[in-house]
Amino acid sequence: MTKARRVGKVSSQGKWICDGEPKNNDQSYVGTGSHAPHDNYGPDCSICGLPREAMQKKTVMSGKGVKIPRFSLPILVAIALLVLLGGGVSWYLATRDNQTQPVTDNETPTPTSPSPQNSTALLSDTASPSNASLMSQGEKILLDTTSAKQAGAAAFAQQDWDQAIAQYQQATTSDPNDPESKLYFNNAKARQIGNPLAIAVVVPITPSENEAKEVLRGVASAQAEFNASPTPANRLLEVIIVNDDGTGKTASLAEDLIQFPTVLGVIGHGVDAGTRQAIAQYEKAGLAVISPVSTNVTPDPTGQSILKTISLAQQDQELLTTYLQQVGETLANYAAQQSSPASVVVFYNSDSPYSQALNAQFTAALSQGKGKVVKTVDITANPNIDPAGEIQSATQAGATMAFLALSKNKVDTAIALAQANAAQAENPLGLIGGDELYNPTILIQGGDAIAGMVLAVPWSWQPDNAFAQEAAQIWRGRISWRTTTAYDATDALTTALSQNPTRTGVYQQLNQGIPISGTAQDFNLFNQIPLVKAVPGSAGPTGSRYQFDPVQ
Repeated sequence: MTKARRVGKVSSQGKWICDGEPKNNDQSYVGTGSHAPHDNYGPDCSICGLPREAMQKKTVMSGKGVKIPRFSLPILVAIALLVLLGGGVSWYLATRDNQTQPVTDNETPTPTSPSPQNSTALLSDTASPSNASLMSQGEKILLDTTSAKQAGAAAFAQQDWDQAIAQYQQATTSDPNDPESKLYFNNAKARQIGNPLAIAVVVPITPSENEAKEVLRGVASAQAEFNASPTPANRLLEVIIVNDDGTGKTASLAEDLIQFPTVLGVIGHGVDAGTRQAIAQYEKAGLAVISPVSTNVTPDPTGQSILKTISLAQQDQELLTTYLQQVGETLANYAAQQSSPASVVVFYNSDSPYSQALNAQFTAALSQGKGKVVKTVDITANPNIDPAGEIQSATQAGATMAFLALSKNKVDTAIALAQANAAQAENPLGLIGGDELYNPTILIQGGDAIAGMVLAVPWSWQPDNAFAQEAAQIWRGRISWRTTTAYDATDALTTALSQNPTRTGVYQQLNQGIPISGTAQDFNLFNQIPLVKAVPGSAGPTGSRYQFDPVQ
C-alpha cells in the first residue's frame, strides 16, 4: 500500500476527567450523557464526545462544544469485524442479555507486568498447553499447507531466518492469495533484524476459514506497508496469528496474550460472551484491543475520521440493531424499486437470532408503504424442506421477490432455493439477501441460479477505489470489506505504535483517537448500506463464473 503514514492527535495539555455533564450549564455542549468519571488525554472525551472545555466551570464560554450524534459514525471497524468473525451479529443478539460484567470506568487500567522473556521467545512456547496449537508467529502453519510453508515453519522454529525468509517468499510467489505466507515472511524479516514490534490478530480460522483469510489479507497489507518504512529505530512489525477455534477458549487465549510481554496490541475477536470476558481482561491489563465491542470511528470537528477505543461499559448496546434496521430499510427500498408495491416471500431460520432480527427489520420496513410480505417460511420448522414446493407456493401467493434472510450456516439451503427458483420456467423470483450470504460458496456452488442475486453488505468493491485496485493487484483478486477494515484497524494500531511503542503508550493513543482515512470508512452504514449483485465475471473466487459488483 502507498498511503502516507498517519499521525494521531496528541494533547499537550495532559490528562483531564470527564463525567459527561457540562460544568457550566451551557446547552451548546452536547454529548451522549452522563457516565462514570473517565480519564482523557485528547481534546474530546472518548466516551461521550464532550470537549475538554465543557468540564471547566465558567459562566461564559468562548466557543461551542462538539455535538456527536448518536450514530454519526462512518463505517465502523467494529461493524466490519463483527461480520467477519463468523456471524458476529448472531453472537451479539444471542448474548446481549447474558453479558460478563466489564471493568467500569472508575477502575484505572493497570498495565500488566508479565515475567520478562527473551525477545526471541514464541507465544506458543509460553501459552497454556491447550492453546499452543492455535497460535503462530511463523513456527507452525494454521491455514493451507504446502511444502514451502512447512519448510518455512521448520526454519522459523530453528531461528534460521535466511531459510525461513526464502521458503516463505517461495510460498508467497506460488500462492499470492495466501495471507499467512506473507505475514510469516515479514515476521521472519522482522526477527532477522531483531527487536520487532509485535501485535496479535485473533481470527476464527477453524469455524470460518474464508473470513479469517480476508481479515489476514488486510493485516498483511498494513504490515507490509509499515515494514517498508519502519520506525527510526528500524523496528519492523511482527503479527501473531491466533485461531479462536470456537471451542470456548477466547478468554484463555486473551490471558495468554496479556501474559506475553512483547504483544503491544490486539486486533479481532467477536461479540460473544467469551469475547466480552476477554475485552474486560484486556481493559484491566491496559492492553489495547481493536474489536467489535471496544472500538468505534467518529468524526472530529474538521470531519476527519477518528478511530477510538471505548470502554466495554460504555459501548452502545443498540449499535448492531441500528445496523440491521438500516439493512432492512435498504433492501425494502430496493424491492420496492423493482416492483411497486413489492410482494416478497421471506425465508429465515428461527434458530439464528441474526436471521430472526433481519426478517423482523425487513418486514417492518416493507410495511411502511413499500409493499408486503405475502409469505414467511421458517426453514428450521421443517428439516426436510422442499425448495421447489416452497418457491411454487410463494409464487402462487403472489410473491415476485424472495428475501433469503438466512444465516451463513444455511448457505446450502439458500443455494437450493436459488436453484429451485431458477428451474421455475416462468417468472423466477428476484433474489435478495443479507451480508452472511456474501461468501465464495454462493458464487461457486450457486452457479447460474444466483445470477442477479442482490445482497446488502457493509462495504462494496468500487472500480475507481485506489485502495481496492491496489489490493486486488497484491492479492490477485477482489477484496471484501473484511480486508479493508482489517487494514484500517492495523494501520491505526501501527500509527499508535510509531508514536509510543509500549503497551501504555498504545493504550493511551488509541484511547484519545487515531485519524484514519482513505478506505472503508468512507461509507456511512447508518445513512446507506451498499448493495452488490451477482453478475458474470472473472473476478470472483476460483471455480466460479460470477462475481459481486456494486449496484449503481
